[in-house]
Amino acid sequence: MGWVMMSKRELNRVEVLAQVDDGRLTVDNAVNMLDLTRRQVFRLLKRYRQDGAAAIRHKARGKPPNNRIHHAKRDFALHLIKESYADFGPTLATEILAEHHGFKVSRETVRKWMQEDGIWLSRKQRRTFHQPRLRRECYGELIQIDGSDHRWFEDRGDPCTLLVFIDDATSTLMELRFVTSESTFSYFDALKSYLLKHGRPVAFYSDKHSVFRVPKPNEHTTGHCHINSGLFEALEISRSCCE
Repeated sequence: MGWVMMSKRELNRVEVLAQVDDGRLTVDNAVNMLDLTRRQVFRLLKRYRQDGAAAIRHKARGKPPNNRIHHAKRDFALHLIKESYADFGPTLATEILAEHHGFKVSRETVRKWMQEDGIWLSRKQRRTFHQPRLRRECYGELIQIDGSDHRWFEDRGDPCTLLVFIDDATSTLMELRFVTSESTFSYFDALKSYLLKHGRPVAFYSDKHSVFRVPKPNEHTTGHCHINSGLFEALEISRSCCE
């Protein structure tokens, strides 16, 4: 006799029925332990005595469910979705199939079919993960530069921008400067102050602010603005943008 797969509940029933059959437990004990009626316990006990422990296994195990949808219907539904509704989500596709094609099936079934066929990605599958950028090893090698607009002085002054230069390796604040706005000239002044104090770094790391990058380069522009194409190139300092 080969292996018989059983659930934990079925194994528990076999153990209790074996003790009832051996006289170690009463039927009333089995009723309480298995949460069944006396009639159900006697029926299971009869099957156990006739065919052994394997008879307690659910008879539908390993058999296709009665409500299984035929694979031809599944293929037909997927064909309709691919041909006419490829950009629809499972919910809308389910409604369209029922309304226009008389094909009634649950939304979760359609979702499962679309995922298995690669038409639809779950929210978890659609998530993209960016590999974190490794920090530089040496102090002063890479400097992060950024500006933050805020009411730094609350009601005691106008809103302004704080320009920040941060060492990438150690997170040390290298240069702080309050300016009216995040402009090319304000960065020129802050950069001059930084270079006089700390010298020239290998590279600067910034966001994609228009001060550092032309949003839509064309045949007349290179995609770099003055602070990048002019000053940084003259100082032989490279610059990269965050993604």
